[in-house]
Amino acid sequence: MKKEFAINGMSCNHCVATVGKAINQLDGIDKVKINLKKNQGVVKFNEAKVSADQIAAAVTESGFETEVI
Repeated sequence: MKKEFAINGMSCNHCVATVGKAINQLDGIDKVKINLKKNQGVVKFNEAKVSADQIAAAVTESGFETEVI
């Protein structure tokens, strides 16, 4: 499954790396693409192992506001 997330608060590539690392630590993540200019991320994942809500929680815990688009 692939979902898009709006991610607010990112201002630099370090922010992008922080969000990407937080998401990639979850089990079931296949691919993560974070776009700083658009303030969004696209995550491909196995929904049998992880949910969109769990991905959003990981982003929030890393210090950024997010919502599924």
